[in-house]
Amino acid sequence: MVSAVLVERRDHVLVVVINRPQAMNAVDAAVSTGVGEALVRADTDPEIRAVVLTGAGERAFCAGADLKAIGRGENIFAPGHEDWGLAGYVRHPISKPTIAAVNGFALGGGTELVLASDLAVAAETATFGLPEVARGLFAAAGGAFRLPEQLPRKVAMEMILTGEPVTAARALEVGLVNRVVPAEQVLDAALALAERIAANAPLAVQASKRVALGLVDGRIDDDAAWDLTHREIMGVARTADVREGTLAFAEKRTPRWQAR
Repeated sequence: MVSAVLVERRDHVLVVVINRPQAMNAVDAAVSTGVGEALVRADTDPEIRAVVLTGAGERAFCAGADLKAIGRGENIFAPGHEDWGLAGYVRHPISKPTIAAVNGFALGGGTELVLASDLAVAAETATFGLPEVARGLFAAAGGAFRLPEQLPRKVAMEMILTGEPVTAARALEVGLVNRVVPAEQVLDAALALAERIAANAPLAVQASKRVALGLVDGRIDDDAAWDLTHREIMGVARTADVREGTLAFAEKRTPRWQAR
């Protein structure tokens, strides 16, 4: 059986690969479990000083939640660790620096994984965006509040409210990513950045991250933002517009919104 997540240690860097290229590296329970467990390993192993997260194949970094799995009624979170959030990652902060190596599409939950990372390197062919509003939903894995925190507010609001994607070049311009490189160099560039970090005093690096993020005892004080997100998405998810948005997407037509 092929593993949904591949984990490889390269010197002081742990490389974590979402390995579902046939599904655009969409997140199911196996992905959430594998990535979450890799983060636990990284945080508890003193020899690991940085983590690089990427996707298998050339088309996609991560397409977000596996809608087919959700449609079958499956849980896409790590069983017993639902608190880790999407992909076992978006609500699972660790002291070791994390770097997203974005090798293709990073739409919806894929962009939210980038937002949950400390740094990001993107292929020239990468695409970012939060298209949920075009389907009757919103970015509920942290995107709706992290994007305005990390980007100029009006840039973030345009992305959130229009749902339009942006290129890697635009992502670099507005500060969503740190580097843009040719597609074949994206993992090497992320590893080089991780190795540069790993060359520094590890305890000082980890303390710096905790102070920068307000990370105390494995938690960041963002519960209010998550609570509001949960309340809003539960309300939106019950609307007729969600059903219409999903159906229109499947039928490749313009949605007919009812605002109810």
